[in-house]
Formats: sequence, structure tokens, C-alpha cells
Amino acid sequence: MKMSIKKITVIGAGAMGRQIALQCALRGFSVVLHDSRQQGLDEAFKFCNEYLDGRIAKGKLIQEGKEAALARLRATSDLADAARDADLVIEAIVEQFEPKAELFRRLDGLCPKHTLFASNSSNIRASRLAETCGRPGRMLNLHFFNPALVMELVEVVVHPAVSEQVIDAAMEFCRAIGKAPVLMRKEIPGFIVNRIFRALTREAISLYEGGYATAEDIDLAVVKGLGHPMGPLRLLDATGIDVSYLARMDEYLETGVESAKPNPILKQMYERGTWGKKSGKGFYTYPQK
Repeated sequence: MKMSIKKITVIGAGAMGRQIALQCALRGFSVVLHDSRQQGLDEAFKFCNEYLDGRIAKGKLIQEGKEAALARLRATSDLADAARDADLVIEAIVEQFEPKAELFRRLDGLCPKHTLFASNSSNIRASRLAETCGRPGRMLNLHFFNPALVMELVEVVVHPAVSEQVIDAAMEFCRAIGKAPVLMRKEIPGFIVNRIFRALTREAISLYEGGYATAEDIDLAVVKGLGHPMGPLRLLDATGIDVSYLARMDEYLETGVESAKPNPILKQMYERGTWGKKSGKGFYTYPQK
């Protein structure tokens, strides 16, 4: 029987979660956005309103479209409330294994038996998370890219326990929300894009660390020489130094592969809280609102 995904729950109202939730609502899905912090939910809905107003100002959305999308999107800080009717739960919390594993353990007891579980993790494999709950065949990765309202790609990453029925449902869902899914039938930390991106950024950071060139000139070289729309150091600032550090550290601790170990300066920036655009300073300095 074909699986039907109509009700979406997104856990985590940060930069990625709020965008994934709004993208689903804009495409006609009923969405619950959960965060344990009311402030996080308030900030998420402020973002959604401002984003939709911007679309209206550019003539890409009408007022009725904004109202319809927001009517399909609700917020809650109660996990049981968020979980009870979900066909699909997308987790978008901190990029660390234990918090994610604990969340899915709780969700397993709160969600209906048919609910699919997906992690937006860019590095932590669903098969690891599946060991923590009672539905390994319904656990996969749906890795969106930042900004999720703009970037079309979603990496759909599965493991042997996941059925073709679940894979088909996940791929169909991604297309239904206007995304271009790519399927990975074999897991590897970092998936496709991040493995390629990390090789590039590792060298860019090493050049910066060694004082060979400024961040501006390293990025300019990649943009003008390789044709990338954005340089690797500015992109690290945009996605979050914290996210990058934690993902690399998780892979290093799991595999022991030396090339996965974060550059020393990345560790220093993480510990100082200079996480890029979100904190006002990373490789570049950003004006704070």
C-alpha cells in the first residue's frame, strides 16, 4: 500500500527547522513546529512573517498566500502535542548524537506507529539513530541545505532496514515540497555534498591558518577561479562554525580518520562562540541587528 504523508512535524525552530517547516506549509502540508524554548518559536514565527512579507513585496506571493501558509503552520513547546498526529517527523536540532538519540527515543513512545522519522543531520547516520528506537525501518536522513527555502537539494540517505515503500514515500514528499532529492542507498558520514565541501574547506582553512592569504582573498580565488557562487570561508560563516565543527568532530570520533578532524582554528572559534553570521563574527565580522 502506498504511504501517505500529509501531516509534518519539525523538531527544532532554529535556522534550518523554521525554514523546512515554512517550505512544507507553503506547499500545502499541515505543519507543527516544535521547540522546547518559547523564545525560539517566537523568533521562528517572526522570521516566517518577515520572509513572506518580503515575497509579497517582490511580487512573488499574494497576501492570501501568506495567510494560507501561516494557517497551516502552528507552534508548540509540548513534544507530545507535536508528535501525536504526525505522518513524518523531521528532526533539526543540535548536530550531536546523544541529543538526537534521546529525542528519537522519546518520539518513539509518542508518535503513531506509522510515523516516519527523519533526521536533517548532515553527518549522523540514520542507522545509528535507529538503534535507539523501535522503528529502524522507518528511520532515514532527509538532509536539507541552508537556506532551505532557496536550496533545492535534499539528500535522502537510507540503510538496509528501510523498505522501498518508505524510500518512495520520502522521495515523493521531497518532490511535493519543491525539492530535488538525491538518493544514497549506502551510508557514509558527510553524505555526498559535505564530503566534497569538507575537502575544499579543510584546505581553505589551512591556508588561512597558515597566514598564506586573507579570508577575502581565499574566497575570491575560489569564486573567480573555480566558479563557485560563494567562497568556502564565507559559506562556513553562513552555515555556522558550530555546525561544521560538531559534524566534523562527530565523524572524527566515530571513524578516527585524521582527515575528518577539525582544523585547530575551527575548534578555537567554536569554543570562543565566534560561530559566523549568527554570532556576529567568524572568518568575517557581521553587523548585528
